[in-house]
Amino acid sequence: MEEERIEESSVRLVSNSGGGDGSARWVDGSEVDSESPPWSLLDENESIRDGYGSVRRRLAKRPKRVDSFDVEAMEIAGSHGHHSKDPSIWRTLALAFQTLGVVYGDMGTSPLYVFSDVFSKVPIESEVDVLGALSLVMYTIALLPLAKYVFVVLKANDNGEGGTFALYSLICRYAKVNLLPNRQQADEHISSFKLKLPTPELERALNIKETLERKSFVKTLLLLLVLMGTSMIIGDGILTPAISVMSAVSGLRGQIPGFGTNALVIVSVIILVGLFSIQRFGTSKVGFTFAPALALWFLSLGTIGIYNLIKHDITVLRALNPAYIYFFFEKNTGKAWSALGGCVLCITGAEAMFADLGHFSVPSIQMAFTFVVFPCLLLAYMGQAAYLMQYPDSAERIFYDAIPDGFFWPVFVIATIAAVIASQAMISASFSCIKQAMALGCFPRLKIVHTSRKLMGQIYIPVINWFLMIMCVVVVATFQSTTDIANAYGIAEVGVMIVSTTLVTLVMLLIWQTNLFLALCFPLVFGTVEILYLSAVLTKIKEGGWLPLVFASVFLCVMYTWNYGSVLKYQSEVREKISMDLLLELGSSLGTVRVPGIGLLYNELVQGIPSVFGQFLLDLPAIHTTIVFVCIKYVPIPVVPQEQRFLFRRLGPKDYHIFRCVARYGYKDVRKEENRAFEQLLVESLEKFLRMEAQDLALESNLEEIEFDSISERSRDPQVSRGDGAGELRIPLMSDQRFEEAESSTSCETVSALPFSVMSSDEDPSLEYELSALREAMDSGFTYLLGHGDVRAKKNSWFLKKLVINYFYAFLRKNCRGGAATMKVPHTNIMQVGMTYMV
Repeated sequence: MEEERIEESSVRLVSNSGGGDGSARWVDGSEVDSESPPWSLLDENESIRDGYGSVRRRLAKRPKRVDSFDVEAMEIAGSHGHHSKDPSIWRTLALAFQTLGVVYGDMGTSPLYVFSDVFSKVPIESEVDVLGALSLVMYTIALLPLAKYVFVVLKANDNGEGGTFALYSLICRYAKVNLLPNRQQADEHISSFKLKLPTPELERALNIKETLERKSFVKTLLLLLVLMGTSMIIGDGILTPAISVMSAVSGLRGQIPGFGTNALVIVSVIILVGLFSIQRFGTSKVGFTFAPALALWFLSLGTIGIYNLIKHDITVLRALNPAYIYFFFEKNTGKAWSALGGCVLCITGAEAMFADLGHFSVPSIQMAFTFVVFPCLLLAYMGQAAYLMQYPDSAERIFYDAIPDGFFWPVFVIATIAAVIASQAMISASFSCIKQAMALGCFPRLKIVHTSRKLMGQIYIPVINWFLMIMCVVVVATFQSTTDIANAYGIAEVGVMIVSTTLVTLVMLLIWQTNLFLALCFPLVFGTVEILYLSAVLTKIKEGGWLPLVFASVFLCVMYTWNYGSVLKYQSEVREKISMDLLLELGSSLGTVRVPGIGLLYNELVQGIPSVFGQFLLDLPAIHTTIVFVCIKYVPIPVVPQEQRFLFRRLGPKDYHIFRCVARYGYKDVRKEENRAFEQLLVESLEKFLRMEAQDLALESNLEEIEFDSISERSRDPQVSRGDGAGELRIPLMSDQRFEEAESSTSCETVSALPFSVMSSDEDPSLEYELSALREAMDSGFTYLLGHGDVRAKKNSWFLKKLVINYFYAFLRKNCRGGAATMKVPHTNIMQVGMTYMV
């Protein structure tokens, strides 16, 4: 840590000379390429208890800056909306209709198996059994999906994205808990960061933030919690298709003579293979295809429920009284506790409401659940309960037995289609979670197909799709019964919910700064209910409950191993990076021959010179006249606006012609750069950067005193008093709009007051020479310089670390998509050198 802080301080020193001193600047001339914390700790040893002024100083922020080199996007003022959702009511209604086919299929098919599973554990002996089970189901749906997800959890989205990784990225923006230390101060100036500073009156949020940042074991624990939740969602993606399809097809047992277990398994496998085969067409097409069928399914549930209520026993409405839950447990005690494992199946798929949020919008999901899904499910369960009051022996086949005479086959067809659609919810959620995990460095790189031009969240991952299909087929063929699958299903569902409750509570305390009493009520109410359900389903580990734990453990190991190896590799690169002194000793020729051309060296460092560059200097007989270190970095937000994507800076003196480009992407951004367009854009952007740099240097020497006078004394770093142009970084980021406008107008007046000769950089001979050299290099072509890294554990490492890095992590790196595979670049334009990183 001390080393990093020393380096951080040294980076902020900027000379006033014309650039031949190795100074490094962003487009606006500011030094922000340091790994400083999200809130500028102007005095890190100062206690928060020193008073209001102390807190204000600790929370000082930098101002907005123009740090993009994307020329095309910079011409479009305020074009942040390539991911924004149309707020019109018709668009919301259309999305709400689609959610029926993607989000609510799983929960909508739960009436197929909930009561049959509950009453397999608690035989019906009196009306208390039926009314108690119905009351349990009704209040479970009202409490968890409706109260928790619709009204609270959906609001904890990350700029329209949901899921455990979205919550994690949200927390990462407010506290430095990401184990990969590549965060830059400049990232906070992205408009979609939307950081809200903890107020001095709420010191609790700042204390929580500092605790998260200071204790490494807390960071690791938080990451493991997120990875476990993601693993459980992927486990749901395996179990949901299996239980939904088998439950629907099992209705044929009572209708077709001789339709036994083998036939059930064969038909279920055929349907599952067909379901996974159509995933490549995309969520939107699947949603619009399936939505009408699910709308018909919910209409059928509601209609059949009303019919059974009126015909058999409308008095089951007494179950609205929660006292019947107490009577149920009083009568059945241990059996009732076991029945909770079946009752929890009524909320399976609730997590898809949050995980699939990126495919739709918050209002559309809320609208569909509140006005369609919730009332139809309640009517369906009430109707089944009314039928059981008359025919208690029908519990095993309650759904199909309760269908009115003559309607079996139409309802069976709709139920089978609905069961297939139910699987879509968790399959889509699995794709979303894995995409987010890859972007945040927690999953090996895989091929991702974006299936929609309008909604970037709609994706398809072929490898994961076929893996889920194979696992589903294995589960169906092995268990051959919905009862054991249901035991496994409950553990996965409740596990995800507990993770969500924990993370949302942290969001409430750290980000929303909710009243402490209200924030603690959330986990006390919902967390207690979920833990009760978890204790019930864990008793079924031997009866199939072990399955999701195995799936979760495997995916957890894969994700944590990848993250662990990636962090160690990054730390190794930071340790082994080349010093600027060595580069200065080599001279502008870099100790070799400089040939015309532009070399794009891809690496992961956001500052410093990567060691792989030294390997290129050793292995190649010559190096290009212009070198650009390109770093592709994912920041913890869904989308980086195009005009704020790139950061550009110079490394070394002008005659070295070495630059750094940091390309920032959100975890939902699409990278589809065609190499020719990217190259053209890079050169145009580099030219703009050089002109801005020359203009900035001219202004710096003339406006030094004016700039420092315009900065508030409170927000100025006492150490920055050398006229280095970095003082402007101390202005609070979330300052009042009027302050920003006033400052902007002051800057404009100052600039316009200068002579035109000072403002113009076209007459600068050194600039014109550098621009002509850049154009000549461009005409000679581009070469992509890639390092093929081999990561090995040091010899003195402990055995487990060697096993994880040398075998498991090495296996994952060997079989994931490499850097060359992700770029549409001819192989003749790629040069690779081998590197071994000892970690």
